[in-house]
Amino acid sequence: MIAKTRQIANIRHLTNNLPTVRYVDPEYVYIAITNARCGQGESYVKVGDKVKMGQKIGLRKGPFFEQPIHSTVSGEVVDVVKKFHRSGKLTEFIQIKNDKLNTFDESIKERSDEEIAKLTREDFVEITKNCSLVGLGGSSFPTYIKFQTTDPIDTICINGVECEPYLSADHRLIMEHPRRIIQGCLYAQQAFNAKKVVICIKKKYQDLYDTLTAELTRFPGASVYVKRVGNYYPQGWEIEMIKTGLGVKVPAGVLPAKLGIMVFNVSTIAGLWRAIKWNEPVMKRNFTCTGDGVKIPTNFRLRIGTSLKEIIDQCGGYTDDCDNKVLILGGPMMGANLVRDDAVCTKTCTSCIILNEKKEVEEPCVRCASCVYSCPAGLQPVQIMNAVKNNDKEALKTKLNIKACILCGMCSYTCTSKIHLTDYCRKAKKMAQ
Repeated sequence: MIAKTRQIANIRHLTNNLPTVRYVDPEYVYIAITNARCGQGESYVKVGDKVKMGQKIGLRKGPFFEQPIHSTVSGEVVDVVKKFHRSGKLTEFIQIKNDKLNTFDESIKERSDEEIAKLTREDFVEITKNCSLVGLGGSSFPTYIKFQTTDPIDTICINGVECEPYLSADHRLIMEHPRRIIQGCLYAQQAFNAKKVVICIKKKYQDLYDTLTAELTRFPGASVYVKRVGNYYPQGWEIEMIKTGLGVKVPAGVLPAKLGIMVFNVSTIAGLWRAIKWNEPVMKRNFTCTGDGVKIPTNFRLRIGTSLKEIIDQCGGYTDDCDNKVLILGGPMMGANLVRDDAVCTKTCTSCIILNEKKEVEEPCVRCASCVYSCPAGLQPVQIMNAVKNNDKEALKTKLNIKACILCGMCSYTCTSKIHLTDYCRKAKKMAQ
């Protein structure tokens, strides 16, 4: 029993040290027509149409922006089906049969270093908009809107912290492609005319520090620095990362850009390199599939649109020691629970955590205040829960300040009564809109 417990405890560290497995030729890919930020969308293709890699096949429409939809393989459109999105919702997807010829769309072509050096901020806006680059750490916020800021940017902060347990996709990206990351940093610095770039990583990862600092020797004179920050959760929250990485405290409700700081996830900055250098949308990404519910926890380099079922099969399938599995798309703290594995890896999916179910009984609140002490935003989760139960929208908006909640999951994690407080906070944010 002790050996089994130690084995499960070590799972979160296992994939950090394993080379990424390439799985980029699935038989089919599934491309979402809508997503969490874009409630409307339209397809430009129909069943039977031939498509190429990087071809624009549709358009998503958000409240104040639009996102082109791109095919991630060359092949034939065979159907429109419903599958689970990373938001946990059942969503329509364009199903494309992969011809495995990797035929690129004509729009994808290399830019020379001389051409890139001449790009203006407006060019960066146009390129990232057309390539539909978004926050790949999971936020999915359109990158082109960040480039549209009118605030002067002094420092660019790159989030390589990856603070949630079990995740290591960004870790492997840094280890295996540091040059893409550094080059992406320099492109962002050029666009904003920023003085410096700071890449934040956890203190405990000496391998990341050594890899990045070694790669920086190839860029003499570059104002790019590696900063080692805390090993705790939620160190990856941008407010906390800016505080520990730059020594700047961002007041609640204030955008970092107002303080001269622009933040990008490390995967997004690698995506920026590809967009600027090759005019290419994100068609592949690093993805962690791990947990005690799969036989072989693995980091993958995946084609966007790959079925989660296929990914699990590549991990050797489910373990046999427990019939009931808990599937979390995203990190264990902030991810979305899935009711079945009929889901798809979209461009903002960082991981899938598969755990053997351990049933816990929810008990009445004992007012221990663990949730209050652990909340990084200084909120009162039990009071928020009570306001939700009483439908007190005014209290949520004013006294309880639910907008400051980042849904980090700490209140649920630390609750001695096993109350799902984060679920109440999620409902509260919707009620307060």
